[in-house]
Amino acid sequence: MASVHESLYFNPMMTNGVVHANIFGIKDWVTPYKISVLALLYEMITSKPMALLERRRLNKLILPLQQGPDLTLKQFLMIVELCCPETSFELRCRLYQMADGELKDMEHFFSTLPNPFSDSEVYKTSVVGLFMRHMLLAYNKLSFSQVFKLYKSLQQYCNKDRWVTPSSGPQAELPSAANEDMELTSTEDTSVPRVDGVDREEPDAGPLHQSELCGHDTTGPLSQKQAEYFFARQAYLLKNDENKAMTPAILQNELNNILKFNPDFAEAHYLSYLNSMRVQDIYIATHSLLHYFDRLILSGGEGKSNGDEGYGRSLRYAILNLATLHCRFGHYQQADLALQEAIRIAQEANDHVCLQHCLSWLYTVEHMRGSDSVVLTEDSVKMASHFCLPYLASLGIQSLVQRGATQGMTANKLLDALRSTDMVHWKQSLSELIEISLAQTTSIWRMYGKSTMAWQQAQLLLNMNSLEPVNFGVQQNNTEAFAVALCHLAELHADQGLYGAVTDIMAHLKQQFPPHTQHAKLWMLCDLKIQFERAMNDGKYHLAEPHVTAIAALHRTEGLYRKALLLKALNRTSEASKILQRLQQLCEKNKSTEMIIRVLLATAELHWDSSGFATALPLLLQALTLSRQHNLQSLASETVLHLAFTQLMLGTPEQALALLEDVLESILAHGSLMDKGRALLLMARCQVALASSAVEEDRLAALEQAVETLEEATAYFSRLDCSERLREIYYLQARLHHALGHTAQRNKFAMLLRLLDQELPLSGATALTHI
Repeated sequence: MASVHESLYFNPMMTNGVVHANIFGIKDWVTPYKISVLALLYEMITSKPMALLERRRLNKLILPLQQGPDLTLKQFLMIVELCCPETSFELRCRLYQMADGELKDMEHFFSTLPNPFSDSEVYKTSVVGLFMRHMLLAYNKLSFSQVFKLYKSLQQYCNKDRWVTPSSGPQAELPSAANEDMELTSTEDTSVPRVDGVDREEPDAGPLHQSELCGHDTTGPLSQKQAEYFFARQAYLLKNDENKAMTPAILQNELNNILKFNPDFAEAHYLSYLNSMRVQDIYIATHSLLHYFDRLILSGGEGKSNGDEGYGRSLRYAILNLATLHCRFGHYQQADLALQEAIRIAQEANDHVCLQHCLSWLYTVEHMRGSDSVVLTEDSVKMASHFCLPYLASLGIQSLVQRGATQGMTANKLLDALRSTDMVHWKQSLSELIEISLAQTTSIWRMYGKSTMAWQQAQLLLNMNSLEPVNFGVQQNNTEAFAVALCHLAELHADQGLYGAVTDIMAHLKQQFPPHTQHAKLWMLCDLKIQFERAMNDGKYHLAEPHVTAIAALHRTEGLYRKALLLKALNRTSEASKILQRLQQLCEKNKSTEMIIRVLLATAELHWDSSGFATALPLLLQALTLSRQHNLQSLASETVLHLAFTQLMLGTPEQALALLEDVLESILAHGSLMDKGRALLLMARCQVALASSAVEEDRLAALEQAVETLEEATAYFSRLDCSERLREIYYLQARLHHALGHTAQRNKFAMLLRLLDQELPLSGATALTHI
């Protein structure tokens, strides 16, 4: 009796282990592993009543055991033993008895299986019932030679477990003879290394079911259901929790192994495309994407050419996906050409959904090119709303909010727009867009200098329960939105001198986003910036220099800015000035207002050291105008501090103190410890300057007030371990206590100043020419 199952054992189309015919058309076939699963189901149905907790654990195993790849008997029994040791022992005995007996024992086992059409325990449409029906039908279609071959495979399958000695432990390696799980043909390629869960380094992190403890590597051909389960699981993990998915190299090897048996499996090519995007491999990504749509078009060739079905629709989305691929790699011209082609085909087919996707990517490409894409974005939002596409409409609104934030729109307008989209997100249960919205709100508040509100929004995101159904134990904390929120929290903690908390956050980020993942650059850049600031605050410029190189590799603009800050601190004024000029031109081209303001402030500080304080005023006024136009409160306060310091150095302490008092409340409420300390230090210097012209009584009172202000500033700088600022404070405190006649206090601060000078020699930037 010939059947399709015969090709699995005597396949003339297979050479060197490669199947040249499509075997994935078969939904399922009988293997020794499937016989083991059937034996487990039989024990669960016919055995004596077991504890409720044990039965519940076994019930949770049924679906992944049926859909997952074939396991060795040792792995299978170990999983069952974790749930119910008694059932595992009975199962082992039954399988060994069947393997040690004769062929009629296996025949008797299949004849005694419950009938899904008559047995009440196994309903015909249940998961167990369908599985048993498929196995019984597949077994009944086998010829005698195939049944004999299956029995021999079952014997080999059971003997492999006996070859492992008890002392070898769960991580012991199997002998080379055990590498053949189920022989498909005598010419099977044995050069492909087998990776079983028994000898893996560690199980998959955070499995939902115990069957995943033994790994998810595939060996040999999978049935269609097994392959679909494998693809769905890995694709879901790549989207939501990349850290729990297979590593890029292992996943690619598994996909190559699957494609070796069936090159026409379209889903395998698409998963290969997603995997290649993780490592930024454009060659394999393009190759896999094209192959995916080639197979998809061939499989749907009988459909309409230009309708919603068939290869016409596949062709449109194939070109659209190719455009997104080029956009991700920065090939904007190729992306634009592909988008124009996709738009043309979609217009011919009257496919409005595809046109809206094309329009959303078109404004994305224009934005990445540096062009003004506001009109395209607004058109996309209107059309997406008209065709009831809330996802695309919300993405467009979020893009407009981001553009509005950089162009200086007020916070109330931006947050109103986000609130209107959040209502749609909650109604439609678009959890991904809710996360993006909260992360975007965090960034907006941080940009506007409202650190308390940014802190609150970040915590709200991290403590939010996801609306998306979690199928594989994913906790929805490995998306880009969560990475952005955690990076903001790390920087906010660093601003407050809580470096212990920063270390914990960074350790969590490194664990959740390993270096090979696509969002790892976010925490890498954040960590380097924090380390650079710490080294600069401590005056250890030799430690800050390697961080500059690393930052430049991840972000060119940030790298140039911090290089200029380092050169300025080392008193290499001319080199720093050239870099700042180049950086300002680059930022004006990219319309990066925040960085332009920072560059203007750094350039003004260079003018303090070289051409004088008066020449810095135009730069500071320009920076103040930009920061107020764009509602950047934090940068505006910092600019006012620079203006106040300039006024103080020009001999007008009254104006300096007036400017300082205007922004002091905002700095103390939302500023970092560095900003608070600098503001109080500057206020103390203004108070000392004003005291010199006052009468004796008022002068002593002003000096006492300055001492109190310096003590508060000392507390801020001490938490940051800022040696440069502490040296200046110790000097001023010693002078003030000397003027007040406090000899003991004067000697104390003089000693602290000397110790600090011995530990850290004075740099080129003196205390009189920096704020």
